[in-house]
Amino acid sequence: MSYNKMELLCPAGDLTRLKTAVDFGADAVYIAGEEFGMRTAATNFGEQQMAEGIEYAHKYGVKVHVACNTLPRNDEIARIPNFLKRVQECGADAIIAADIGTIGMVLKYAPKCELHVSVQSGIVNYETANAFYNMGAKRVVLARELSLNEIAEIRAKTPKDLTLECFVHGAMCVSFSARCLLSSYMTGRDANRGDCAQPCRWSYSLIETNREGQHFDITETDKGTYILNANDLCMAEHLKELCEAGVGSLKIEGRAKSQYYVAVSSNAYAGALKSLEENYDNWTLPCWVSEELNKISHRNYSTGFYFGTPTNSQTYESAGYVRDYSVAAVVEGYENGKIIATMKNKFFKGQEFDCLEAGNEPFIITATELYNEKGEAIDVAPHTMMKVQIPYNRAVKVGSMLRMKTE
Repeated sequence: MSYNKMELLCPAGDLTRLKTAVDFGADAVYIAGEEFGMRTAATNFGEQQMAEGIEYAHKYGVKVHVACNTLPRNDEIARIPNFLKRVQECGADAIIAADIGTIGMVLKYAPKCELHVSVQSGIVNYETANAFYNMGAKRVVLARELSLNEIAEIRAKTPKDLTLECFVHGAMCVSFSARCLLSSYMTGRDANRGDCAQPCRWSYSLIETNREGQHFDITETDKGTYILNANDLCMAEHLKELCEAGVGSLKIEGRAKSQYYVAVSSNAYAGALKSLEENYDNWTLPCWVSEELNKISHRNYSTGFYFGTPTNSQTYESAGYVRDYSVAAVVEGYENGKIIATMKNKFFKGQEFDCLEAGNEPFIITATELYNEKGEAIDVAPHTMMKVQIPYNRAVKVGSMLRMKTE
């Protein structure tokens, strides 16, 4: 079987992260406006920022999809048509919707934008995919609960010009296709309208009703248990299987995640896809890609439901994230044999940096000498946002990140 190009679709919670995703290899980005998106924790885009972001992405041939995929209540409906019109005027390539009423409004008020049906719609079979296609959808985001075999069957029984999009990396909710029940019930915050409190990440203990005040651990720890603590999804090693199943777009979760997360995940998956295209028949995931994905904040990784009911989908020992690297400085230029960078975290002369540069494998830069903005030799860069100069034998791309391993 030959390689069929798969789109890399990356998250962007604000304009800075959109530019980062574009710079680090995204084929498309997905964003949201100030309303009707599923991540209110993200900064999101006002109309001016949206227009600027779309213009920047289009300059580099990258598409922009705008989420309008909440489940709106009656008092929100009247605002949706104007929102959709503005999104179209900004030049968005597609609008992501889940609610049937919203889908109808996308087709009516933003006909120049492609309609993409959200994972919130819970598409688990080819009849549903075909029904949305007949309504006018150009793409469906398949439910996270599907196996590769089920996806392949959907591909075989749907029109070829209907793109199948699947999540391949990021957090997994304890819900059905992202339709969460816990958050509203426990906190009054409606996850289906973008305001999830993430109660499936909390620590829980059992209480026996006749023993007031006594908490019983389910596991052998004194910290409670994490019976709802889903592992993160990572399908980087299985891109070939996804391609063979007919997936057309690979989606990275994380509109509320950091700029660093966006940079690393975009660069790693872009590198993986490049290697897949170049050596499809004998492809294996480059070691550096899996190493990179372990350098971002994450829980233990799993393959979700792609190979059937998961057996390693929960972490019971801790609700915490793995965070082994921090960004020391961001490159802003190169002059007179020195990298010019803005400091983000304190470091010293002699520090060894793991450099993340767009389009490349990571490499080591050692600050054998260190200078301040005036060119004066210093032993330590102590202040956030301080400009520093580090001698190096070549220019490093603007926006590259100098990382250091945390203790």
